[in-house]
Amino acid sequence: MTHRETDVLVLGGGPVGLYAAYCAGFRALSCVVLDSLPELGGQITAMYPEKPIFDIAGFPSVRGRDLVDGLVEQASRFPTEFVLDERAQTLDIHPDAGRRFTVTTAKGSTIACSAIIVSGGIGHFTPRALPGSDGYVGSGVEHFVKDPEAYRGRRVAVVGGGDSAVDWSLLLEPIAESVVLVHRRAAFTAHPYSLELLSRSGVEVVAPAQITAMGGESGLEWIDVTPTDSSSVRRSVDGVVAALGFTANLGPLLEWGIDIEARRYITVDSTMRSSVEGIYAAGDIVSYPGKVRLISVGFGEAATAVNNALHALRPEEPLFPGHSTDQMPALALAGGVG
Repeated sequence: MTHRETDVLVLGGGPVGLYAAYCAGFRALSCVVLDSLPELGGQITAMYPEKPIFDIAGFPSVRGRDLVDGLVEQASRFPTEFVLDERAQTLDIHPDAGRRFTVTTAKGSTIACSAIIVSGGIGHFTPRALPGSDGYVGSGVEHFVKDPEAYRGRRVAVVGGGDSAVDWSLLLEPIAESVVLVHRRAAFTAHPYSLELLSRSGVEVVAPAQITAMGGESGLEWIDVTPTDSSSVRRSVDGVVAALGFTANLGPLLEWGIDIEARRYITVDSTMRSSVEGIYAAGDIVSYPGKVRLISVGFGEAATAVNNALHALRPEEPLFPGHSTDQMPALALAGGVG
């Protein structure tokens, strides 16, 4: 158990949280990033580190792991402290103190801070289970593809109809011996461009259909695929990727007195401030009219949150931070410029 003091506490070490840490350092604010996962990168590291991402400005395509590495390097230009594998648990508010908040983690550590920026993505997430997969998760059935090379030369079934299912199918198709995509509906919810690529790929699509049984003597060896309008077909497989989405739970944040929509999204105003003074939010976790849930949008929200938090803490400081090209000497002193 340790005690830390900082200007800004960022809850969530995903892409948006890492960019918020950089923005805090750029404005000469001390910063601690707290994340319940053992590694930085949030959902990218946990779910798709090798997956190409196409909607980051300036990068036609960037691998998830490389995006995280760049954001960590950017944030580390300043003396940011990363506290990993600890989950925020309770919040105490001290309205008249220099450090307005004290956050206690599930492990008993405490962090006193003047402002909080919540960038925890969707909060704690649990993959939706594939019916009948009990006993095979981790030994044939996976929810995410962390290492595509593990599927080289193998027979793979992907289940789902969203972006993740289609993206995994396209990623594995040139690596695996075969890929079959099974979806319980005829219509897919993946991005239209991805569906166009799917139609031109060698991925076999079986829809509407479901996996109705699976088994094997030494791990997963076969699945039964049952189309809606015909009888089941048994297929030999070496692995199943169940990309069925996930359920989210904000956990302790629900007890912090913050206005939360549908027990999942923190409502914010145009400054990214929540209903609690001094607590801001950015990224997929926030809700406001017209919200678009993209990483690139979250980056802008992080910058907005940090600069408004600073202005609230120090009214004499301008809201606009100035252009980074005007701050070369400061960045050099911080070790960010060679």
